[in-house]
Amino acid sequence: MGHLITLATSLNQWAMDFQGNMERIIESIVVAKARGAAVRVGPELEIPGYGCLDHFLEGDTVLHSWEVLASILSSEKTLNILCDIGMPVIHKNVIYNCRVIIHNRQILLIRPKMWLANDGNYRELRYFTPWMKPREWEDHYLPRIVQAVTGQVKVPFGDCVVSTVDTCIGVELCEELFTPASPHILMGLDGVEIFTNSSGSHHELRKLNRRVEVIKEATLKLGGVYLYANQQGCDGDRLYYDGCAMIALNGRIIAQGSQFSFTDVEVVSATIDIEDVRAHRARSSRSMQAAGAERYHRIEAPIALSSGKFDMIEELNRPAPPQNEVRYHTPEEEIALGPACWLWDYLRRSRTQGYFLPLSGGVDSCATAVIVYSMCRLAVDAARNGNKQVIADARRIVGEPEDSEYVPTDARELCGRIMHTCYMGTENSTTETRARAKELAEAIGSYHTDLNMDNIVTTLRTLFQVVTGKRPRFRVHGGSDAENLALQNIQARLRMVIAYFFAQLLPWVRGRTGGLLVLGSANVDESLRGYLTKYDCSSADVNPIGGISKTDLKRFLTWAQEKMQLPILSRFLTAVPTAELEPFTETYLQADEADMGMTYDELSEFGRLRKVDKCGPYSIFTKLVHEWGARLSPRQIAEKVKLFYFEYARNRHKMTTLTPSYHAEAYSPDDNRFDMRPFLYPSRFPWQFRKIDDVAALLPDRSTSMSVEPEQKTKT
Repeated sequence: MGHLITLATSLNQWAMDFQGNMERIIESIVVAKARGAAVRVGPELEIPGYGCLDHFLEGDTVLHSWEVLASILSSEKTLNILCDIGMPVIHKNVIYNCRVIIHNRQILLIRPKMWLANDGNYRELRYFTPWMKPREWEDHYLPRIVQAVTGQVKVPFGDCVVSTVDTCIGVELCEELFTPASPHILMGLDGVEIFTNSSGSHHELRKLNRRVEVIKEATLKLGGVYLYANQQGCDGDRLYYDGCAMIALNGRIIAQGSQFSFTDVEVVSATIDIEDVRAHRARSSRSMQAAGAERYHRIEAPIALSSGKFDMIEELNRPAPPQNEVRYHTPEEEIALGPACWLWDYLRRSRTQGYFLPLSGGVDSCATAVIVYSMCRLAVDAARNGNKQVIADARRIVGEPEDSEYVPTDARELCGRIMHTCYMGTENSTTETRARAKELAEAIGSYHTDLNMDNIVTTLRTLFQVVTGKRPRFRVHGGSDAENLALQNIQARLRMVIAYFFAQLLPWVRGRTGGLLVLGSANVDESLRGYLTKYDCSSADVNPIGGISKTDLKRFLTWAQEKMQLPILSRFLTAVPTAELEPFTETYLQADEADMGMTYDELSEFGRLRKVDKCGPYSIFTKLVHEWGARLSPRQIAEKVKLFYFEYARNRHKMTTLTPSYHAEAYSPDDNRFDMRPFLYPSRFPWQFRKIDDVAALLPDRSTSMSVEPEQKTKT
């Protein structure tokens, strides 16, 4: 028989927003019931929000979670549907990450997470303890605020499954799906037919494919229905949780939600037939394993997930579960959508009036501006589709009164009201970069200002001369390396000061109140090598491209040139990347790759090997000898590896003050959350470099050309 018994949700929860989180949970339940569904599954830790971090150690967070659960249980809107809800629970003085299964004001089961995520961006072991008793359970005594609602004093707590009149449901939490011995395998062999998975999984470029394949595989060999719910949105940190709630049946994805969206509550549902699961499992080899499987304790729930009615005509007319083609975004689309959604959440929740971006005329700040323009396009699309929350947020952000009829209908108009760009030129700037910045601002509609800051730079040089008796000069004018670097850095740092000054006052200039958030635009490769000035305009409030490589940013701009009708972007793509901090002459123009001593593509390769492949200097050298050996000699490769590690090590301190960035790349050097490494190194790595040199001297030269190493410089 066809049963509408499966459902998953994506919610845009916000850490510590108990009121808003409760309202979104209840709304998702209401939508589920309106579709006739019997099961509702929400994302991980949805009551307090997944990203509470050290707030999970506070008793208040657990207390307020119980208060919210009591309100959900009390609501008439949540009756007559089985709900799987996430929150922290303290059991015998131990904090667990739990799912609470409820039905008709009763708690059927509290299921604690057994395998915790504790790498990359995740530190669950810092807050929670895994449940270490597979297939065991205990009594959990409920707080009085919940007892008053349910009439229960204690409920089962542990690794159990829920048995209804017509099927059996098992819980798997996020990371448990990705472990080698996933719980769904043993649960499925013991007769569980529906698996729920509540997740707090973040977006990373090119990552969705792995998640989808693991979900499909979970039921391909085993058989069953898999309900995957995920958080969607920025809940207050560097991550964007990319939704994409899914329902899988016997290895096929039959329903999929959006990956990027401005919608706060998204419900994904499907009609399935449990008999399809039973037919899929009718294989003798599977039956032999199932016959010897260990038993799970079943929580008996006297409820049916299906109506139990059988209508032959209705059955014959029932369409088979669809074989959905899984929707994947290209990396270029992911850059256009993910950071844009993250920026919208950050803007509306910080209750500021817009963004301010120092627009240099280069690829990085250009890509940042285009992402904000993409955000405006998404907001206009959402408003056009009647998204009341987006319309209300847009009115408040642009300064319209509450009774206003304003609805954003044009992306350039909206961008002009919330996006502010500024070209901060000096005598070292070129007319080309100034013109590119102005034309881009006109193309996207941003409120643009243009200034020269030479007088401020000159004043500081004069001040230094008055105090010390010496006036610093650029290298091309006969100055030393120290003078040259200091004069470059003071320009960069002054831009940061000017950016914050303008961000605070531009709304006032335009007759509005409040301030703007300053956007940074340092890409992941430059941060990795430390090719940025500490406390320059890379220091900002947030950075949407701080986890994206220069290579991917160029591909994104090529895509946006056509998809967003921005022909001006071609001029950014063909320009030589330059900081424009030194005087240019007929024979010299400062170029980033020459300054760094390596290309952006090489930097990306170093980043992946260092972080993703977990290689040290020697291991990177041995790998690159094979990969680059056709174009570079072993000695040249050795020099590049040593240069990278030397510059990375002596600039690592900059990562401690890195602007919070949208996490998009697996080799991000973000020191605060993702890349936990020292910031004071023996930067010449004497043991490692000596071993590299010794091996390089013994290896044959397979390269076809001998390249000359460029002069290397750095910003500090």
